[in-house]
Amino acid sequence: MMSIFSGITESFIHSWRGFIIQYVWAFAVAFAIVYVLIPPLSRLAFRIDFVDKPRADSERKIHREPIPLTAGIAIFIGFVCTFLLFGREEPSQMTAIVAGSLLILAIGTVDDWYKTHRKEFPALPKFVVQVAAAYLVYKSGIVFYGFSNPFTGQEVILPEWLQLVLTVTWIFGVTTVINFSDGMDGLAGGLSAISAGTLFVVALAKGQGGSAMLAIIVVAVAISYLRYNKPPAKVFMGDAGATLLGFLLGVIALDGAFKQATVLSLFIPILALGVPIFDNLFVVFRRLFQGKPIYQADASQAHFRLLSSGMKPKQVVAFLWLINLCLSMMSIILLLLNV
Repeated sequence: MMSIFSGITESFIHSWRGFIIQYVWAFAVAFAIVYVLIPPLSRLAFRIDFVDKPRADSERKIHREPIPLTAGIAIFIGFVCTFLLFGREEPSQMTAIVAGSLLILAIGTVDDWYKTHRKEFPALPKFVVQVAAAYLVYKSGIVFYGFSNPFTGQEVILPEWLQLVLTVTWIFGVTTVINFSDGMDGLAGGLSAISAGTLFVVALAKGQGGSAMLAIIVVAVAISYLRYNKPPAKVFMGDAGATLLGFLLGVIALDGAFKQATVLSLFIPILALGVPIFDNLFVVFRRLFQGKPIYQADASQAHFRLLSSGMKPKQVVAFLWLINLCLSMMSIILLLLNV
């Protein structure tokens, strides 16, 4: 009897160890690819003049030297290569995620190119492409189907049209808020890493291997990018990288935290992405109230407001990281409460 129990225990430990090793390898591969690619892509950026130049007339640009805008490409390559190696999604879903990521990267890169030449790329093409990327994910089967009633346990399945609207709105919304948060060295990358790390824990707790793998890859590419983007930044990911991280975070939440969700547990992914979501909801409503286009860049985000209050850039970034970490811990508490 003891030998049987011992055999079962050893088998479980062996399986669990192999399970964790896959995530460790995925993290290492994604981190390494981004880390190795950023320097040569940065040199290329200087050669083709794909750099973010400081502007004395802009309250949003606080750097003093031209900064390469090519980190988004490195993040994309690191994500896609690792995802194709280790991803656990169905082939149709993997195709949709990669294709959607490519669309996001492409339109973001065009937008960044316009900005390097001090031109404004129209908002409509960005909107159309980002919605199209979200629609590809929806068609692949990564969908917000509904939620369960915490009192009766009954599943509430939403109408198909509402599933489509909520799925696309969520992905587009998270894509946008992460991009809006990319205003200081280390900020968007750090927030993305914290949020993805939280969603990784949630996915593991729910036994959702595909979502967990997606999340750990995003953690890796974000942390690797931070090695070059920590203050003072040597490289930026631009709109291409920020919207890509936002798109992936939106997909991870749909593929993991929103599955088998109750009414209260719907707040788990919202809290995990708390700082970008709550800050940028405030910004959007403020711009609408003032009659400004929501895509019009200004200095109304929390990081700029904190900076104007007298805090130093590193203090602002650390403070917002801490707030997002606290909100993420709240989301984990909700998960543990199983409500």
